Amino acid sequence: MSPTVKARQKLSAARKLVIKIGSKAMSGKGGRLDRAVFRAVAEEVARLAAAGKSVAIVSSGAILAGRQKLGLVGKKLNMPEKQATAAVGQNLLMGEWERAFARFDITTGQVLVTAEDLCDRARFLNSRNTMEELLRLGVVPVINENDTVAVEEIRYGDNDHISTLVVGLIQADGLIILTDIDGLCAADPSLDPDAPVLHEVSEANAEVFSCAGESSSGVGSGGMASKIEAARTVARRGVPTVIVNAKKKNAIARVMAGEREGTLFVPTGKLLRDHQYWLAFAGEARGAVRVDEGARRAVEERGKSLLPSGVTAVAGRFDMGAVLKVEDDAGREIARGLSQYSSSDLKKIMGKKTAEIEQALGEKLYDEVIHRDHLVVTSRIGK
Repeated sequence: MSPTVKARQKLSAARKLVIKIGSKAMSGKGGRLDRAVFRAVAEEVARLAAAGKSVAIVSSGAILAGRQKLGLVGKKLNMPEKQATAAVGQNLLMGEWERAFARFDITTGQVLVTAEDLCDRARFLNSRNTMEELLRLGVVPVINENDTVAVEEIRYGDNDHISTLVVGLIQADGLIILTDIDGLCAADPSLDPDAPVLHEVSEANAEVFSCAGESSSGVGSGGMASKIEAARTVARRGVPTVIVNAKKKNAIARVMAGEREGTLFVPTGKLLRDHQYWLAFAGEARGAVRVDEGARRAVEERGKSLLPSGVTAVAGRFDMGAVLKVEDDAGREIARGLSQYSSSDLKKIMGKKTAEIEQALGEKLYDEVIHRDHLVVTSRIGK
């Protein structure tokens, strides 16, 4: 069975889905929220729920709704204005989702997150527990970047990055990204309106990704490039992604039926376990260690633990349990992992053999700086 067929079958059989919808897909005439899109998505999600599937929605649109309320449609906003507009628009956005799902007696729950929330392991696990309980209760979580405080995601992500973290958070089987075009095209559609949609792509034909661009509408901020990055990220978990036009009737149903709707991103290559996925894509590095050539080979090529003898430099201030970058002697990131020592202790034992740790610190808690069970080689996944 081909990887493409397997990916379509996995998506059709998915029990948990993340559906991400961007601002451009939600925008109607005059830069207003398009209620027809909310109703259509709610109807499709209701069908999925009736079939026993759980769905979490990652929704943009708070700034769009706030612009509408404040009479700022079309005005160029600076960052504080965007954050204030998002604060006004958040309740309006949730009101639209609540009304759309009420027609099907489905309850929604608002979940506001930042990338930082999901980069902290403890908060990540607490968020997972909350999300699992919402899904168990039959609630559709509507997750949005907390735009009132998350500056970088407003500028660059448009919730695409958040959707990849939510996939890991609820351990979803599929990601559907709803946008305002039919999928990834063979050329930039703004330059070539007749460019055909690519219905299946993978890392094997990654050269097609170069035709993707950033958002240029002034409504959303992600663009196709960030959607591709999201699809490539979740592919590392073995999760298929489809980018599809939100305004096509029954688009989600057709995707779930295995039809060639939109662009399917087919997972290929070695997959990451749940903890590895979090380390690679969610865990925010609090510091870095530089290693010698012997340690680099052990970690990058043989999948071994990092020992203190191979550490040549320590950067940053961090506590035990922090996520660290592991860099080679040229400063290239080769791995990430959880440190078993604080930065102050690590500076005392770097370059030393494990037998010398107790003498340097007065005790020896661990032989390894980073154990291989808590380490992922990021150089192999394009981190």
